[in-house]
Amino acid sequence: MRALLFACLLGGAAGVALAQGQFNFGNRVTAAGIDAPFFRPLEDGTLVKLEGPAYLAQAYLGLETGSLGPVGPVLPFRTGAAAGYITSTAIKVDGIPGGTTVFVQMRAWEAAKGGIYEAAVAAGGYYGASAPLSLTLSEPPGAPTDMLGLQSLTLIPEPTTLTLAVLGAAVLLGRRRAT
Repeated sequence: MRALLFACLLGGAAGVALAQGQFNFGNRVTAAGIDAPFFRPLEDGTLVKLEGPAYLAQAYLGLETGSLGPVGPVLPFRTGAAAGYITSTAIKVDGIPGGTTVFVQMRAWEAAKGGIYEAAVAAGGYYGASAPLSLTLSEPPGAPTDMLGLQSLTLIPEPTTLTLAVLGAAVLLGRRRAT
């Protein structure tokens, strides 16, 4: 009887340890109605779709919007007619079972400024992040949950120190003239 109880407890602990939910990390999933290309502005103000390995994307996931962290692979953007999109990828989340509601965000950045999002932001590269989406992870081997509600995004450059100094000086001068 003790052996059976021990086996059940061990099996339950292993099931929790191996728990993993999954979701589909992609910004174009036609079957789900997701069509959210990512863009970057040119100097003349026109927008171009992110293309090729010059731009990267990664999923950020957390149980709350304030606790998002990177999960899954860093992916380059596609090229040609598929520019603006990443290749949809099923991401398994270790330690969080299917059926759990999480928040997921798609972050993209300029690869020349860093191999990870935070480095590109710190280096002054183009970057952007979608609004966090609430979704319920699915249980493998079922179909992964899609990122319903994902919207298109335009990357922005991190302002340089000089730009911030000029803006700050303009504000100070404007305040002095107003008084």
